[in-house]
Amino acid sequence: MNSSNSSPKEELFTPKAVQNPYPVYARMREEEPIAKLMFPDGQFGWMITRYEDAVEILRDQRFVKDMSKMFGSEYQSIFTSNMLFSDPPDHRRLRGLVQQGFTPKLVEAMREHIQQIADGLLDAVEGQDTMELIDDYAFPLPIIVISEILGVPVSDRDKFRVWSNSIVGAANAEEGPDVYLHMQQFTEYLAQWFEQLRKQPGDDLISRLIVAEDAGERLSEQEIYGVVSLLIIAGHETTVNLIGNGVLSLLQHPDQLKKLQDNPELIKGAIEEMLRYNGPVEFSTSRWAGEDLEFKGHAMKRGDLVIVALDSAGRDGDQFTDPDLFDITRERSRHLAFGHGIHMCLGAPLARLEGEIAINTLLRRFPNIKLREDANELEWRPGMIVRGVKEIPLSL
Repeated sequence: MNSSNSSPKEELFTPKAVQNPYPVYARMREEEPIAKLMFPDGQFGWMITRYEDAVEILRDQRFVKDMSKMFGSEYQSIFTSNMLFSDPPDHRRLRGLVQQGFTPKLVEAMREHIQQIADGLLDAVEGQDTMELIDDYAFPLPIIVISEILGVPVSDRDKFRVWSNSIVGAANAEEGPDVYLHMQQFTEYLAQWFEQLRKQPGDDLISRLIVAEDAGERLSEQEIYGVVSLLIIAGHETTVNLIGNGVLSLLQHPDQLKKLQDNPELIKGAIEEMLRYNGPVEFSTSRWAGEDLEFKGHAMKRGDLVIVALDSAGRDGDQFTDPDLFDITRERSRHLAFGHGIHMCLGAPLARLEGEIAINTLLRRFPNIKLREDANELEWRPGMIVRGVKEIPLSL
């Protein structure tokens, strides 16, 4: 498609833009920052690309997350009965119960253990000439961590990996042939597991949720499924792509890679820049206009779908100086990689810690890593939620 005579929104979901959406986003922010368009799944809705508008939408409670309010309870599933897809007051109750597993103190107490996991995964590739970053490192590290927090038995982690990949793929519009089978296996597994924990609860987060009472309110059966599926699936997927996209950005900017290797204490700021520059979650999850309303001069009807392009907001020149420059010493940026407002990701401190440990440990253990393929040839996952590369082959 010739960009000179086509509108940027027509280019947004083309293979070229999946590889690198940022030039398209720059034109959208300039020409049509609040655009009505058709999404890859055939739905029409609004795409928000500017930072300032994104913040307003993410905070505006006229836009609702609970699909059943808009379209009836038949649209509710175990994958949506959680705080990510709920509105106040349900949201507050659900989040309050889950937050107890992710306090800053609890997360910081995991530092040493996450370090051991990272070292163990890199021990497994020591002595090899090559590694595949996603499969060998970026994927297993967060799935091990979240499994331990939740109490998933070690012997079942590989199953969770298969199910999680399949279900996220479906949500990301890359539906595989086995997705319904995997959803069924996942829910059957959870049912048996919960039954066992009711009889013999442990000190893991799932046991605490099953027996929890918050102001006299237990989680319903559906909500326990919803929360667990959110934590297992979304809870590690973001971190996989934070590590993958972050390492890729460093490899594409050798000066920044060297700077971080020489000054590992810069890692905190480096993680924030990775999240801003090429964040792991490209789009917000769905919101709907809860009433007929006007937003910045655009008339939106009740039920209109609204999606925020989080990665576009991260490159908005009105918010960030030199937004297309990758600079790990940039002053801490108020990026939207973990969302904003009441739905801000409660696992953000854990994801940041995992990213810091994973990336610094990789650079320390293998100081000469290089990409084994041209970065432009890497295959990005298509779809509407996560932004990440399928494989990153490295030479060690």
